Amino acid sequence: MEKDLSKLIKGCISGDDVLQKELYDLFAPKMLAVCLRYTKNKQEAEDALQESFIKIFMNIHKFRNEGAIEAWIRRITVNTALASLRKKIRLYTFDDGMEAESDFDSELILSNLAANDLLEIIQTLPEGYRTVLNLYIFEQYSHKQISDMLGIAVGTSKSQLAKARTLLKVKISKKNKYKINVG
Repeated sequence: MEKDLSKLIKGCISGDDVLQKELYDLFAPKMLAVCLRYTKNKQEAEDALQESFIKIFMNIHKFRNEGAIEAWIRRITVNTALASLRKKIRLYTFDDGMEAESDFDSELILSNLAANDLLEIIQTLPEGYRTVLNLYIFEQYSHKQISDMLGIAVGTSKSQLAKARTLLKVKISKKNKYKINVG
């Protein structure tokens, strides 16, 4: 597989349309899932994905084989999704008067929740909450890295994450309660 990826990358660098499509087909589904976590709907996610792959193909000659190509593609995709968010809104502290809970038992809460349901709920979070939650939980960036990426204070990153977790817990509880009552 690694030899195939190397051939694929070399072909993409040389501008081979067939190999570029092959690379796209290989990674687009995973990267669309990444984009969906940062956007409000599938159309925005597809736009971010398209923009990401334009950047990937324009810069693939810069890939140095120092890590996995998937990680490199993912980093470009996340950065593109974040840039798209920055164009739309300026991330700021969203204060809805809700107290942040530190008690977030994700295993218990998520045990009865399908991945699509979780994605739908994450997409309803306010932009700032959703962005910090994605960067911290899914991309595993530190609060310092998030603060540098978004131009916010470390404390703001921590606060946004805590509030995102609390709101997520409330929304998941409501969804689970609704599912139990209906079905």
